[in-house]
Order: sequence, then C-alpha cells, then structure tokens
Amino acid sequence: MIRPEDIRFCVAPMMDWTDRHCRYFHRLLTRKARLYTEMLTTGAVKHGDRARLMGFNEFERPVAFQLGGSDPKELAFATKIVESQGYAEVNLNVGCPSDRVQNGAFGACLMLQPKLVADCVKAMKDATVLPVTVKCRIGVDDQDPEIALFELAENSIAAGVDALFIHARKAWLKGLSPKENRDIPPLDYTIVHRLKKSFPKTPIAINGGLETILQIKEQLQHVDGVMVGRAAYHNPALLMMIDAELFNAPKPVHDDFEAIEALSSYIEKELVKGERLSNITRHLLGLFAGQPGARLFRQKLTSQATKPNASLETLRSAVNEVRVATLRLQLAHAEKLAEAESQ
Repeated sequence: MIRPEDIRFCVAPMMDWTDRHCRYFHRLLTRKARLYTEMLTTGAVKHGDRARLMGFNEFERPVAFQLGGSDPKELAFATKIVESQGYAEVNLNVGCPSDRVQNGAFGACLMLQPKLVADCVKAMKDATVLPVTVKCRIGVDDQDPEIALFELAENSIAAGVDALFIHARKAWLKGLSPKENRDIPPLDYTIVHRLKKSFPKTPIAINGGLETILQIKEQLQHVDGVMVGRAAYHNPALLMMIDAELFNAPKPVHDDFEAIEALSSYIEKELVKGERLSNITRHLLGLFAGQPGARLFRQKLTSQATKPNASLETLRSAVNEVRVATLRLQLAHAEKLAEAESQ
C-alpha cells in the first residue's frame, strides 16, 4: 500500500512535458513531491528503446511510471520491466481522452469497463512488489459520475489497487479535444471527497484546476493528496514552496536565479553527451514570471537555445536580461526617491 504521505503532493504525468529533463528540474525545486513520467504504452515498453524511453537520473527519485494499455497480460509484462528499471510506483492511465488512446481502447475509455480495469490492476499487482495505482476521471460522456466513479473505485480496490488519483472532471470522448477536456468539463471536487469518505482506507488524491498553495491545503482537508499538472509546470515558483508549505521542510532553492545555478552542472553534463540545450531549457520558460525582463528571457531562450552551438552561456545570457531589467527598475526607483527627497 502506498502511504498517504507519498501522494501528499505529486506532479502529474503530462505527455511531451514530464520527460527526464523536466523531472530533474522539478526535483531541484522540491525534494518531497512525487514525480511521474509521461505515459508510455505497453507496446513501447515492450518493444522500444528502454534506455531512451525509460531512463532517469537517480536524483529524480522517487519517480512513478505511468503505463497506458488495456490488456492485463501486456500490462503485467510491462510492469515487470518498469520494476526492473527502478521506479517507485506503476500507475495505470484511465483518464487520458486523446484520439490516440481512444483508438487503442485504453485511457479514459476504460472508465466504461471497470471490471477490465480491475483485471488489469490485479495482473499488475501479481507481477510486482511496487505499488500499483490508477489515475482516472469521474466519468466519460453521458456516464453518471455517482455510478461510474464509485464503480471503478470499488472494482479497483477489490483488485488491490494501492491508491487512486482522480481528475475531478468528466472526459468527453466525442466532441472535445484533449486540450478542451482539460478545461471545459466542470470540476466536481465534492464527489472525490465523498469517494474518500466511502473508502477511508484507500489513499486518494485529487487532480484538476489546483493552482495555489491555499487551494492545495484546502483539498488536503478532504483527501490524502493532490496532483498538480499545468500549474506546477508553468509556475515553478509553486514547486519551490511545496517542501516548506506542505512538509515543513527546508526549501531546496529560494529563487529563480538559484534554480538556474543549481541546474547548470546538469546542463553541462547533458550537453557533453550531445543533448540539445533547447530540450532542457524548454522546461524553464515559466521562470521569472511577472519579473522585469521575463519576456526578454523567454524570447531570447526560445530563439537562441535551438541553435547548434547553444551552450550554458546561452542560458546565462537570457537570465542576464532579467538581471539588467531588474537593475534598471531599481535605479529608476532610487532616482525617483532621490528626486522626491530633494524637493
């Protein structure tokens, strides 16, 4: 069984975002959050380049691996591979509404087949000593969430699931794009709270629409954990607060400049291996939000980091835009004060 403290705060698995560079950066900002990989299908795990697709840095731990699939035997096989790679948890995707997963009959489609989800969970549990968890929606299309969510939870719990992560929205498989499915269906946190009351012994985390420490703390009054996606990715400052605010632990870094410096040695090592700077720095564009020079930082990094000769100095040059803009603002403020005092 996964412990409630292990899911107190999690960064959601996000396709094309939570790759190994993103996770390393996020781990610099928070030592306490549980990090998740992008979803990988059972076929990719079985036949793909595992070193490239599944490799991660020891510093990222604990890292959970999200699997996509609907065949219990294939999921069991993939779960064994996940365990062998050193991950801390294997999570079954029952929430993604993209065309890709619909064509493969997994992801959010599995909300329609709770008994199959239970079979998948049991097969995965039988294949590993790792915690097996499920991330789902509260329902899809015309399903009644009061029936769909509780039926999925009941079947999964009976199969031995170690925790449930609930995105508190429906997914519309027809009529909405994956992007629209992240915003348009209304949030219903209370149904997740009721689910927790119905299954008090099962760790349950809530996902969807949470953007601030205050909102997160409010949800932790009702459930065991929260999972935050886009807000954590686009606002690194949120991650910098997690350890102190939710775990009463020291902040690993205290500001955006310190975060950049902490990441520098990692970037240098990756560049030596032949990695492109832009593959790392694309995850840093949320830094310095709201600060003087932030727009120039993003523009310079976006335009320069993709060049073949881009280096750590390219990043530092972009950061310098913030330093210069901040200094100019401070000087202008000081001049105004001096002028006011002389009158």
